[in-house]
Amino acid sequence: MDLALALAAEAAALGEAPVGAVVMEGGRLLAAERNRMQALRDPTAHAEMLAIRAALARRGTGRLDGCDLYVTLEPCAMCAGAIAHARLRRLYFAAEDVKAGAVDNGIRLFDQPTCHHRPEIISGLSAARAEALLVDFFRRLR
Repeated sequence: MDLALALAAEAAALGEAPVGAVVMEGGRLLAAERNRMQALRDPTAHAEMLAIRAALARRGTGRLDGCDLYVTLEPCAMCAGAIAHARLRRLYFAAEDVKAGAVDNGIRLFDQPTCHHRPEIISGLSAARAEALLVDFFRRLR
């Protein structure tokens, strides 16, 4: 999670919402990304989506079974859907997102009967640090 938090801080410094994501396979780093929606002018360029795409490319498969995703903010519906489709083993996330989160908040995608894969979920890991980055970033915007 430390690397994801460092990536989130980097995103904030570049004017992006401070979210970082890391995909691990055992002890091996497969991908590490940060939000790039502004830089790429792409609303799907969330840290999780970019990290999943990079990990799939590095692994050379269409699935990430046996892999874990660390992300600094609770994934949205789009990212939660990608997590399910990629078949990630575990999802670790730091801060809750009561407005747009789709794991513990909102639609709770993994609890839906139509969701065919539910990763193990560990929430709250380094939450205070992630929340501080988010609060500071959005305070500066206002």
